[in-house]
Amino acid sequence: MLALLTSLISAASASYAGYASMAPTPQLYGRTLTHGSDPTQLALTYDDGPNDPHTRRLLDVLAKHEAKATFFLIGKYVRQRPEIARAIQAAGHTIGNHTYTHPNLIFVSAARLQQELGDCRKALEDAIGAPAPLFRPPFGGRRPNVLRTVRQLGMEPIMWSVTGFDWSAKSSDAIVRKVVSQIDSRRRKQGEIVLLHDGGHLAFGADRGYTVEATRVLLEKYSSSGQSSPGKKFVAIPELTR
Repeated sequence: MLALLTSLISAASASYAGYASMAPTPQLYGRTLTHGSDPTQLALTYDDGPNDPHTRRLLDVLAKHEAKATFFLIGKYVRQRPEIARAIQAAGHTIGNHTYTHPNLIFVSAARLQQELGDCRKALEDAIGAPAPLFRPPFGGRRPNVLRTVRQLGMEPIMWSVTGFDWSAKSSDAIVRKVVSQIDSRRRKQGEIVLLHDGGHLAFGADRGYTVEATRVLLEKYSSSGQSSPGKKFVAIPELTR
């Protein structure tokens, strides 16, 4: 019986360890930012850009609503289209490091990890002329060495509390429903960090039209003049109240 119990505990521990390495909110492998403390704030974040034409379309939607957001960019795409990264910066949004080629960092060597982070950092600095101190791990994958290395390089790891599942959505309405259901069902009051995508890690030029439209609907719904009362302020991660 003791052996069986020990085996079950070991299996459960291994299962949770795997979950904690990928799920956005667990802090088992080190502290990461998953939400803010002010329930009147919403932080929209976009991964896998820059992307043409959807990143620019997204910038137009955000500008119309005077909303700020955070973009976690893939270094190889920044090298391909640095002018889009500069447009994000010029619009007053925050840019973060999302590695150079978007591997799952759980499975890479220490040397590859350093290269992915460093190459993306260099691509961003060459494009926008400034450091990008925020970092989001591809797929959310992290382990102690990942977070330790990120901090040694002077970056802060950023996760999320709400997922739009826009990478596989069949419509903009589906994205909106996913986001709204998570925000409105929260029992605890907090400032949510929303995960969306303006690009795709598999190839440049991914169609993110649904995400652009979903963003427009979310901005209208949660703005001070929208359907939700009271309204929320859309902020970039640095402005999120901790």
